[in-house]
Amino acid sequence: MITTILSIILCLIFTVLGGFHFYWLFGGVWGLKKVIPTKGNEKNILTIPKFGTLVVGLVLVAFGLIYLIKSGLINIQVPNWIAIYGYWFIPSVFILRAIGEFRYVGFFKKIKNTEFSKADSKIFSPLCLVIGVIGILIQLIK
Repeated sequence: MITTILSIILCLIFTVLGGFHFYWLFGGVWGLKKVIPTKGNEKNILTIPKFGTLVVGLVLVAFGLIYLIKSGLINIQVPNWIAIYGYWFIPSVFILRAIGEFRYVGFFKKIKNTEFSKADSKIFSPLCLVIGVIGILIQLIK
């Protein structure tokens, strides 16, 4: 029962995150200043292509679907490698994201005075850690 509840929570989180990416893909601008890492002079360090936004949105929604399958609310056969490795891979990616790359993102970033870094410290890194911990709990509880 707890696995089902945690899986549904992850499904909802991933669906919302994917929805944000689709919103940005179709021209939405709300929140964009807080989600793209910037250098100290507030210039974007990278330009996100529309195709990349689409891929990230689809992957996030797929992660949500994977956890909905895990919950048992929908019955779709998944390949064994997803059941064996995928449910460990997803939380691992988000825990690594929470730790960061030590410069712009994660708990251990060096650049901490930009709009992105403040949002990353308050929202994104803690959310990634929560996603990772819930994913690992789902695997351990089974």
